[in-house]
Amino acid sequence: MPDRRSVLKGAAALGAGAMLGPALPGANDAAARGPAEADAGSAASPGANGAALAAPAADGTILKLNSTSGVYIPPRGRAFLKFSFNFPEPSVAYRGLEFSFRLYTFENAYGPDPAALEAHAAAGGGWDIVCRRLIFAGGLQSAEGGFTAELRPVASGVECRARAHVVPPAGRKADDYAIKAITAIVRGVPRGRVSPGGGSFFDPRDNELLFGYPFGGDSLFLAGGMNTPLTVIEADRPAAGRKYFSLSARDTAVHAHRFYFQPGPDGYRVELTYEPEGWRRRQEIAPAPWRLTWAGEEDAAFRPHFAHVERVFDLPDWRTRSDVPAWLRNVALVVALHGMDWTGYIFNDFDKMSRTLDWVAGQIPAERVLVFLPAWDGRYYWNYPAYQPDPRLGGPEGMRRLIDHGHSQGFRFMPMFGSDAANDRLPDYEKVAAGATILPSGRPYFLDWVDWDNDRHDEGNSPFMNLGVAAWRDWLGGRISAILREYHADGYFLDIAGGWVNNRQGDIFTGIRELVTGLRRKHPHAIACGEMSYDALLGFIPLFQVFSERGYPPAFKKYARAFEHLSTPAPGRGSTGVYEAGFGRFNPKTLNLDPAEIPTITVVDDTFTEHRDIMAAIIRRAKERAGIA
Repeated sequence: MPDRRSVLKGAAALGAGAMLGPALPGANDAAARGPAEADAGSAASPGANGAALAAPAADGTILKLNSTSGVYIPPRGRAFLKFSFNFPEPSVAYRGLEFSFRLYTFENAYGPDPAALEAHAAAGGGWDIVCRRLIFAGGLQSAEGGFTAELRPVASGVECRARAHVVPPAGRKADDYAIKAITAIVRGVPRGRVSPGGGSFFDPRDNELLFGYPFGGDSLFLAGGMNTPLTVIEADRPAAGRKYFSLSARDTAVHAHRFYFQPGPDGYRVELTYEPEGWRRRQEIAPAPWRLTWAGEEDAAFRPHFAHVERVFDLPDWRTRSDVPAWLRNVALVVALHGMDWTGYIFNDFDKMSRTLDWVAGQIPAERVLVFLPAWDGRYYWNYPAYQPDPRLGGPEGMRRLIDHGHSQGFRFMPMFGSDAANDRLPDYEKVAAGATILPSGRPYFLDWVDWDNDRHDEGNSPFMNLGVAAWRDWLGGRISAILREYHADGYFLDIAGGWVNNRQGDIFTGIRELVTGLRRKHPHAIACGEMSYDALLGFIPLFQVFSERGYPPAFKKYARAFEHLSTPAPGRGSTGVYEAGFGRFNPKTLNLDPAEIPTITVVDDTFTEHRDIMAAIIRRAKERAGIA
């Protein structure tokens, strides 16, 4: 069973291979001609047999395509589940791309009826698509409903706005016909090296790709996670001024988005999927627009999307943001003192933590160190959401001594809390049970990807908790506030802060924003820190574990900073401490330090007693990086 960090790495594990680029976009946007039609097997469009494109279809042409047109069947690499028959995908050509749509309710999948599809040149440029009837069952049956879409020219590309509705049949439950998702299907997308959400570029070879925003876009064990709904492709065969191709969802709120890439000889067939809010059930949908553009330079491919994100979510600049105290700007080292494992195994009690910090203070000025406390509250994850200092670690008095003594030296302290986890077998659970997440399908959602007891199966005791529900948000905020007040901690860490999932109860993003802003009003001195970022969170959380935007660093570094994950292997055997990953590989040459992240030491049971020399080497490297004499 993979640990959560591995799952969210997503596309980084995919392979590499040679690709072809598409035809370049045309410029005849406002042509007043009527739409032509072309068969799937004609030279104007990719056929089911993968025949090469002879030329891009004229704008407004309706192409008789289906779900297997222009892609490798059977797949040549890693693949995802798909229809095992031809599902009609009548498509409209525009600026070298081809657009179709699919609609999903809670009972079936629908597409536009080819016989009811029209395309009309728009007076101001671009094309309007209208379809007044739906088909399903691969085109064997029809249904009431329809699509409209606007294809409009933007600088070096196209913006697509779609709307759709479905009419429940008489005598059927209307809730079954609530719209679950809508997809824009786009052909003509180039193949090449891929960067999902600002992450590292990689060569996927002939593998199919699936990325989701945020938190895997509700497909955690299928999709690679992306921190913003954007994918940039560095084309294998670029033309002048057209090296990078961007696919962006220009959303103004946090919704689930999924990007699926299916390769063929002439480019990708791409599915851009949008999910509406699960707590609003409707038979009509108007998603955020999709924008597809070419750029000659990397920054021009990424920056327009992030300028939009910055404006929509009011992201502050790191250099001037008001929730970053001076001491945080000067942090040169993070020391992660691991407490108690899920089983009850103790890595460090409070007294041992204090002795370790006494030594650290002799190596580096303590005021340059942030002390991170995973599992200070006893059995990791099992004790969520009680959040009380565990007696076996030293209890309240032991924690108070640790923090008071550390403060006298200059250290800053940040204990860990789980934003999305609660043990339903603890007495306190009944007070927060209303916050257990219910998916749009009506199914409970559990945090069931961790095998804590090593029986090779999940434990089934931890519902995924929804900060959009006041009962959970108020409880967690109350416990964090109590610890900040009683022990004078300098901040708090929110485990799985990036864990947004669609649900029936309320917006998890809005909930975490209310939690953090409320705590800041009560405790303005305390910093908020999160595990796993996504774009909207950067507006009110300035510090995270893990820097992910290696393809376009300004997407993160302009707004926030990161240190290394608590699962970073400890010196020696590479223990990941209280985390679920067991052992990793500690590299004595690199010291497991990442130039994009604040140097971090994972301190487990034997780190201070047996590997103090490596701790000293990490501290020396941190001092060099920070310019500390």
